[in-house]
Amino acid sequence: MTDSLSSYKSAKSAENPTNSSSHITNRFIEPVVLIRRMALGIAIATWVVMAIGSATRVMNAGLACPDWPLCYGSVLPAEQMNLQVFLEWFHRLVASTVGFATIVLFSASWYFRKDLPKWLPWATSGSLSLVVFQGILGGLTVTQLLRFDIVTAHLGTGLLFFSSLLAIATALTSNFAYARSASTKLPWIGLTAAVLVYLQSILGALVASQWALHQCFATQDMCIVLNAHLIGVIPATLASIAVVVTAWLFKEISSALRLVATIAGLLVIGQIAIGYATYRLHLQVEPLTIAHQATGSALLGTLVCFAVLAFRANRQDQPLIQEQNQAQPAIR
Repeated sequence: MTDSLSSYKSAKSAENPTNSSSHITNRFIEPVVLIRRMALGIAIATWVVMAIGSATRVMNAGLACPDWPLCYGSVLPAEQMNLQVFLEWFHRLVASTVGFATIVLFSASWYFRKDLPKWLPWATSGSLSLVVFQGILGGLTVTQLLRFDIVTAHLGTGLLFFSSLLAIATALTSNFAYARSASTKLPWIGLTAAVLVYLQSILGALVASQWALHQCFATQDMCIVLNAHLIGVIPATLASIAVVVTAWLFKEISSALRLVATIAGLLVIGQIAIGYATYRLHLQVEPLTIAHQATGSALLGTLVCFAVLAFRANRQDQPLIQEQNQAQPAIR
């Protein structure tokens, strides 16, 4: 997936360079650029939706609108409006906007499919399927009165959707001056870190949806869920640190990869600090709890971008490495 964009572009231009150039000038924006910007924009909006959803949960506003998809039977419940109702209503509004934008992204990728990599329409189809499933889970969250497994699945699906959009946008990014990545293990280290952070986020969702921290401190219930989340910090943190250390040890990798790894390292430090403060303050400071979830999502997205860029760098390096190996005389 990550190496097909450049090969696709070169094949199309070599096929008919005159028609290709005139075709480009007649367009306001290239389809690849359009899809990339749309995917990135929807990903940012999704991150905002997840932050608002965290605020909704922290403020006990998950059932502020008792019905779904409307709120008190109307699109805008002006008479019942207060902070809790506004949070739930605004969360649904932005989430609906993300859903409609994903439909546009899906439609555009199929409409321009002849000018795009072959994998892209199928990738956007997967993203659309995730956001549809996410909407269904959102409705069930209300109708099933915040059942913890549905709430956890709701966040887990949202994180997968968010990651898929970032993967699409990153895979379509062009004009990166890649150097040899120096290690074929680097992409897998990034992918492993992303998976571990995702699993740790799911454990965090279980803690939040069952109010495990409050119950553990108050009645010693749900401590096993809380402890699982605390133990999960170790592998996720070590894997993220491995990404940063590996990126800085190998000087031959591109500056883009090193920059993304550095951002991941800063997010890890911030996440640990916020998580420790949240734990010590027993979730009594709502902005800290919201920031904890938002920073975790940002860390996951950064690691996904790193993994895609690293896979892409390795793919682009393979022809160069093969040429160098063929040019070297055989030593017997």
